[in-house]
Amino acid sequence: MDNEDQKVMEEIQTLQKGLAHLTDEVSRSIVGQKKVMRELLISMLCRGHALLIGVPGLAKTLMVRTISQALELTFNRIQFTPDLMPADITGTDIIEEERSTGKRNFRFVQGPLFANIVLADEINRTPPKTQAALLEAMEERQVTAGGNKYPLLDPFFVLATQNPIEQEGTYPLPEAQLDRFMFNISVDYPGKKEEIEIVQKTTSEGLPDVTPVMKGDEIIKLQNIVRQVPAADHVVEYAISLARMTRPSENSNDEFICENVSWGAGPRASQYMVIGGKANAIVNGNFHLSKEDIKTVARAVLRHRIVPSFNAEASGITADDIIEYLLKSVSEQEK
Repeated sequence: MDNEDQKVMEEIQTLQKGLAHLTDEVSRSIVGQKKVMRELLISMLCRGHALLIGVPGLAKTLMVRTISQALELTFNRIQFTPDLMPADITGTDIIEEERSTGKRNFRFVQGPLFANIVLADEINRTPPKTQAALLEAMEERQVTAGGNKYPLLDPFFVLATQNPIEQEGTYPLPEAQLDRFMFNISVDYPGKKEEIEIVQKTTSEGLPDVTPVMKGDEIIKLQNIVRQVPAADHVVEYAISLARMTRPSENSNDEFICENVSWGAGPRASQYMVIGGKANAIVNGNFHLSKEDIKTVARAVLRHRIVPSFNAEASGITADDIIEYLLKSVSEQEK
């Protein structure tokens, strides 16, 4: 190991301790949901955005706000509603008049998108026009108003929520727009012991104050280190194999996939599995990408990029069931 690699390893170990401290700090306010917090942190380390799917009352908003406080990042929450307009989130030009000269000028007033972490609450409740304005900011990391471009803050993350059981009066995100999200994170009910702790904590004294443990420049430093993690060819090929196996047109010999998948994942899924796997390795204190790292992030990456067929929906087969089949199939092919 040369001096440069040694230096990187020391940085990884230092930052891994910082991430562990961050998790401990967030856990003071959030009971359980370790897997959800881990996936949120991994998406942030990859400069990615995440979609959180869960029923109301699972502390999704509190979790995101607590993470932003622990990271000492600015945080804005946007409640998406049917009457929300693009300018309501991006900002707008207003006319100002100079009293001395009477001259009028336009001044851009920033919208709530100008924050490090933006929580798009119930993103599927707003019309496609407003959804598109948010997704453009996610991709370009800037907004355009009056012909001028305004860069967003760095780091910048969009964390959106959706309610999986209430679909009336909603505007579901098209698959092409869902693909902009790196992760689809499933937020499940807590266990019984965790729920007891939640009730006891929230019905007694107030939640503890969150102490910042990491700043924005440290997150950016971590993001740069993630991309330095080497990836062996066979590990990259493993991620690509998983993505390609989701496509019926390229996996015509697999009866299960052909019957249960209408549309599979594109190349972005392979990219996200590799970069997400690198971030997972960093979180574990490693400076090399393994197949286990790919497996760890595969579910969150592929969940919203696989479109189950009508046959699958009629049989109760979900995207998660298809992913489990894929992980098992690829492993068996390697034996």
